[in-house]
Amino acid sequence: MTILITGANGQVGQCFRQLAATYPDWQFVFADIDEVDITNGKAVFSFFKNLDRAGLQWCINCAAYTAVDKAESEPLLARRINVNGARYLAEACAARGIPVVHLSTDYVYHNRQNTPFVETDAVSPKSVYARTKLAGDRAVLRANPQAMVIRTSWVYSPFGANFVKTMLRLGTERSELKVVFDQIGTPTYAPDLAAAILSIIKQSEKTSFSGIWHYSNEGVTSWYDFARAIFEIRGIDCRVRPIVTAEYPTPAARPPFSVLNKAKIKDAFGLEIPHWRESLQQCLALLP
Repeated sequence: MTILITGANGQVGQCFRQLAATYPDWQFVFADIDEVDITNGKAVFSFFKNLDRAGLQWCINCAAYTAVDKAESEPLLARRINVNGARYLAEACAARGIPVVHLSTDYVYHNRQNTPFVETDAVSPKSVYARTKLAGDRAVLRANPQAMVIRTSWVYSPFGANFVKTMLRLGTERSELKVVFDQIGTPTYAPDLAAAILSIIKQSEKTSFSGIWHYSNEGVTSWYDFARAIFEIRGIDCRVRPIVTAEYPTPAARPPFSVLNKAKIKDAFGLEIPHWRESLQQCLALLP
C-alpha cells in the first residue's frame, strides 16, 4: 500500500507522519508546499506523474486554508487552496483510478438546527472559509467517483497552533479568561482522526467509502467547558468566565451548533471513537 499525504506539515498531516511507523508494510509519501503547490494544476499533474513508479494507491488531502478570520480578507487565496487545489488533487487521482480522502469542516452547517447533523442535512456556510470548503467538497466529489469527504470539527493536536495550546499559554499568563459558551460542538483529536482514516483504508475493499462522512470525537461541549476541562486536567489556576458570541466579535461568523452525527461512519467501518475528554487527556500528557 502506497499512500500520498498532502498538507503533511499541518496538524493532521503530522499525525500521519507519526502513525506511519506503525504501518511497516505500507509506504507513505508526505508532501507539503515545498514538494507540490496544489493550487498549480500543472504542478500537481507533474508531481503525480513523477510518483507513477511508486504505485500510488491512495491520496489523503490534509491541505487547506484554515485561517478562518484571515480568509475574510484573503478570499481568493482561500479559494485557490480549498477549491482549486482540492479539485486538482482529485482530478489527478481520478486520472489514475486512485481514491482520495478529502478533509472538510463542520462550518458548512450553519443554521438554527440543534440536533447533531447528519451527512444529508442542508448546508448554509456563512464565512469565506466555510463557503470555500463546501465548494471544495463538491469539486472533489464531482472530479473523482472514488472520493471520500470527511467533515470534522474543532481539530487540535500536539502540533501547530490550536485552541488547546492557546489556552495552555493564556492560562499561565492570566488569572482570568473569557470564553464563549454559546458555541456548541465536539473537539476532534487529530491523531484519532488520522488513525480512523487508516482503519477505513484497510477496510476499503469490503465497504463502499465514497461520498460525505462525519468524524469527530464522542461527546458534546462548548468552548467554555472545553477551556475549563483543559485547566482542570492540567491543574492551571485560571478562572474562566462564560460569555456570549456577541461579546467576542470576530471577522468570520462561527456556527452556534456544530455537533456531528457519526453513526454512518461508525456503522460502516466498525469504528470505536474515544470521548473528547479522554483524548484531551492524552494530548495534554504530551504537551509541555
